[in-house]
Amino acid sequence: MIRVGIIGSGFIGPAHIEAIRRLGFVEVVALAENSLDLAQQKARQLNIPHAYGSVADLLNHPGIDAIHNCTPNHLHAAINKQIIQAGKHVFSEKPLCMTSEEARELVALAEEKGVVHGVSFVYRQFGMVQQAASMIKHQEIGRVFAVHGGYLQDWMLRDTDYNWRVEPEYGGVSRAVADIGSHWCDTVQFISGRKIVEVFADLAIVHPIRKSNRNGASTFSSSDAPPEYDDKPVKTEDYATVLLRFEDGSRGSFTVSQVSAGRKNRLTFEVNGSEQSLAWDQETPQQLWIGHRDKPNQVLSDDPGLLNPEAAAAVHFPGGHIEGWPDAFKNMMASFYTYLRDGKQPGVDPCNFATFYDGANIMFIIDAIVQSHQQQTWVKVAN
Repeated sequence: MIRVGIIGSGFIGPAHIEAIRRLGFVEVVALAENSLDLAQQKARQLNIPHAYGSVADLLNHPGIDAIHNCTPNHLHAAINKQIIQAGKHVFSEKPLCMTSEEARELVALAEEKGVVHGVSFVYRQFGMVQQAASMIKHQEIGRVFAVHGGYLQDWMLRDTDYNWRVEPEYGGVSRAVADIGSHWCDTVQFISGRKIVEVFADLAIVHPIRKSNRNGASTFSSSDAPPEYDDKPVKTEDYATVLLRFEDGSRGSFTVSQVSAGRKNRLTFEVNGSEQSLAWDQETPQQLWIGHRDKPNQVLSDDPGLLNPEAAAAVHFPGGHIEGWPDAFKNMMASFYTYLRDGKQPGVDPCNFATFYDGANIMFIIDAIVQSHQQQTWVKVAN
């Protein structure tokens, strides 16, 4: 049995725990929070036997093999470094860190210590995303020449919507691009097998001033307390459109928004090839649209018997049985922990989960997008 510790129990921590517990060969044995009282409270709620008030105490728990870093963005780099230095395998929430320099340091340290490392880019784990990747890999859609789409949400639509992610010191210099655009970029690089090498970006702040509720509220939750607001200047984008160039010369674009009313979690992509097109929408995740010129278009459902074998492995029930985001999350954990159990090593053995290499690459893309917006020109993505 692989023994795991969790750091952070906000919105995303319980999602990690639920997915891990579905595997059957991994056990969550300990939880750490920023105070012992909070850790003990959360551990009771989540039925975790041990609770700690610091990362250091968690790392000293006997027999822990891997640690999940589910803390806010500004803590990722330091905690990931602490985990690796303790010789533990690490699975980090995204972003991997806050800067490209931190990303390079973490990759080098993980290589030095020989730990297995993963980053929580979950959308590549959907069955129909795996099918799209397989079809492109096997050249079923012909020569790829364009990839486009977006990621739209509405949880920051009003000026009274506020969260720690708005503040650069906690969320980073980019918000919409780093928070959700990062998912889109990872997903399309995964399906296309092509790296984004150059960007031209236009970022927009829709609400220059937001109202922060003094009573606070957790991400994607509401508070019953009557609101009392403080005005806060906003320095991170609500909306962005980015033009892309891929390493093979193909082109693309994407739009991200956290202020699009009615769009809850709409990650979409379309890939145009010389023979066919493919399109997918995360809000209808069991369908892959296949476009043709000379015959009727198709909608492929996630029946394992209809998918390419490598994609069928990501679908666990017969056709018509609904699978979604929690199941993709489980796929991600299964990929990571099977890889760890089998003694494989990132950079040596292939894997289909995102590693620190992928996390660093996304940081380089985010930096290039921010720089492009500031300079209003095309910017190359660092290696």
